[in-house]
Parts: sequence; structure tokens; C-alpha cells
Amino acid sequence: MKISNAVCAAGRTGFFFDDQRAIKQGAKADGASYAGSPVTAGFKAVRQAGEAVSVMLVLEDGQTAFGDCAAVQYSGAGGRDPLFLAKDFMPVIEKHIFPWLVGRSMDSFRALAAELEAFTVGGARLHTAIRYGMSQALLDAVAKAKHRLMCEIIAEEYGLTLKAEEVPIFTQSGDARYDNVDKMIIKEAAVLPHGLINNVKTKLGERGELLWEYVSWLRQRIQRLRLHDSYSPALHLDVYGTIGQVFGNHNYNAMSNYLETLADAAKPFKLRIEGPMDTEDREKQMNALAALTEMVDQRKIPVEIVADEWCNTLEDIKYFADNRAGHMVQIKTPDLGGIGNIVEAVLYCKEKGIGAYQGGTCNETDRSAQVCVHLAMAARPDQILAKPGMGVDEGFMIVYNEMQRIISLLGLKK
Repeated sequence: MKISNAVCAAGRTGFFFDDQRAIKQGAKADGASYAGSPVTAGFKAVRQAGEAVSVMLVLEDGQTAFGDCAAVQYSGAGGRDPLFLAKDFMPVIEKHIFPWLVGRSMDSFRALAAELEAFTVGGARLHTAIRYGMSQALLDAVAKAKHRLMCEIIAEEYGLTLKAEEVPIFTQSGDARYDNVDKMIIKEAAVLPHGLINNVKTKLGERGELLWEYVSWLRQRIQRLRLHDSYSPALHLDVYGTIGQVFGNHNYNAMSNYLETLADAAKPFKLRIEGPMDTEDREKQMNALAALTEMVDQRKIPVEIVADEWCNTLEDIKYFADNRAGHMVQIKTPDLGGIGNIVEAVLYCKEKGIGAYQGGTCNETDRSAQVCVHLAMAARPDQILAKPGMGVDEGFMIVYNEMQRIISLLGLKK
């Protein structure tokens, strides 16, 4: 089965592009927006509408496969590719990629994805968002050509065994970190709440007291609202380097002491802390996370450190995993480019005994989220992010429902 035609369309994502550096430097929330001027190249405002490009591939038999090119909320930060705007990148897809693709046989996802990863324009690799969305469309095209589920194609080509079992879903609250937690508990999300702890004064506290109070509240709220004691979600909080801002990026003893107080506040629930520090450098970040992880382990503090910033590509993830820079690594799906890299990253982390968090961003689309569910059902990470958006309901629905469809369809094939 060959691709007979291709077209793309500009779209919106489930959230926004935010200038992370401007926010860290004190840009103030103003309703749904932020006041102040952007500082990261490409931004026209601290917050602007998230954009996507939907790629549609028409097969010879008239079926249409599609995927969505999208980039993370904090584009241009932490070593990532620059802001992804549809007007800038649709011409690249139409001029360079479609001529390469139309007429190609949809026989092997991995072979086509490898070609896409190596594709260059003017000597430069394609933006990660383009590789992300195009590879989604390629997987869908191969699956439709072979009349299989996308997860079946991944399992077959990577030598994996499919299980008709759920992967734990992680929900994120955005700034509505109290009201949205109630939604998570009512819907019995396996992991919650993310929390968006990205400001010392208003969210962490000058001595860490605000986050401690929030963790204590989380414990009490779960125990109050849950319908049965068997519901015991993991608490996973992204602190965006603010713990390092307060206690010192390399003061591992002080950070460990603080993490111990958070773990005590979380009991009996498991606690994960993502991005405790941000050193603004890949090598320094890896070393700092590795040192903190080692101290936490030595002291037997019941908290898992999660790597995120400066751990963007497949090569980064392998580097952090090899050096045990964290107990878990976020595989931030749009940052890896082609979706084959996501599968490779999950499998590598599992091989190294490091937790695999198949994440992503609130700034994706319904389509990219659905395709990511198929990857997770084949590769089996420790958790998958509910996305897009920060409203909980929509992202959880998209990921949960796609997962249940896959489980039911796999059940028919037994």
C-alpha cells in the first residue's frame, strides 16, 4: 500500500506556549495570561496560543492516516528546539517532506521512521515537532495498510508482547492545583497531581513551607474523598528547579533533608519529585541529579527523583539513565522527535532499571495523545501522562478511553 497524496492543516493545541525563563524571572499571572515581556527568542508574549500542524496521508485505497506536529509548552527552554509556529514550518513539510513521501510503500514503520530521523533540510535536522507528527502519521499509515492497530505494529516491529492491561495514568493540575485534585481523586487517577510548582514565593515557599502544606493537604484530601482504601495514588510533583533555588542546586544534604519532610507529609502515599534543581546545563544537571539520587538512596528516604529538564533527546535519556541521574526519567514525547525514539527510550530505561515516565506536554493535541497511548500499550512504561490541556477531564478522557478501546479490541483477538 502506497501513499497517493498528502496535505497538512494548521491547528491549535490543548494549551499554550509559555516563556519559562520570563516566568522564572517574575512575570506575573494576569488572568489566563501573563503580564510582562518575553525573554526567549521567538516569543511575542510570555504566553501565546499553542499551535500544531496536522499531517494527513492519503493511501491508495482512500484511507487517511494522520498525526499532529506539536511542541512542548516551554519551547525554547532547557536545550529544546525553538518555538514551533505553523506558518514557519508548514512550508517545510509541503516543500521537502511530502515529495519524499508520496509514492512510498507503507511496509515498515521503523524503516520509514529512521529515514525521517535522518532527513535534513539545508544541512539541519527537522524540528522535533515535525518529526513527532510525521512519524505519528507514518505509524497510522502502516497500521491502516496492514489493517492492524498501531500498538500491534509497534509490538511486531520491536519484538514486544502486547498485554490487554492498563498503564497507570498521570494527571496534571495546572495552577488549579486544589480544585483539579478533586477531579483526579473522583476519577481515581493512578498518579497525581503534577502541581506546577514553578515559583518560589507563591508555590514552594521561601523555606519550602508552601509545598509541604500542599503535600499534607493532598494526603488528607485523598483520604477524605476516596471511596475505598484500595485507591492509593502516587503523588508526583514537578517543582521546576525551585527546591534548588531555595536550598542550593548542589547542597544535596539540605535538599535531602527537605525531601524527607515531604515524604513524611505524603505518607502513606508514594512520593515523586520531578526537577528538584535546574542547573541550566546538561552535564551539570546530570551530575546534580545523580548526586542527589545517591544521597536519597543512602539515607533511605522514600522519595523518587524524576529527571526532566536537560534530559530531552533519546541520547540524553540514555546518558541520564546510564548515570542513574534520577530514579525515573520523563520521556517528554515531543522533545524526542520521531515516536520510534519514545519506544526506544522506554525500553532502555526498563533495561537499566530506571523508571520510565512516558510524558509529554499539556500543549499537545488529542491525536498525538491517542498515538502515544498505542506506544505505551506496546512498550509498557511505568506511567503515561494524561494530555493535552490542564483541565484534567479532557486529557484523562482522551488517554483513558483510547486505552480502554485498545484493551477491548485486543480481547477480541485472543
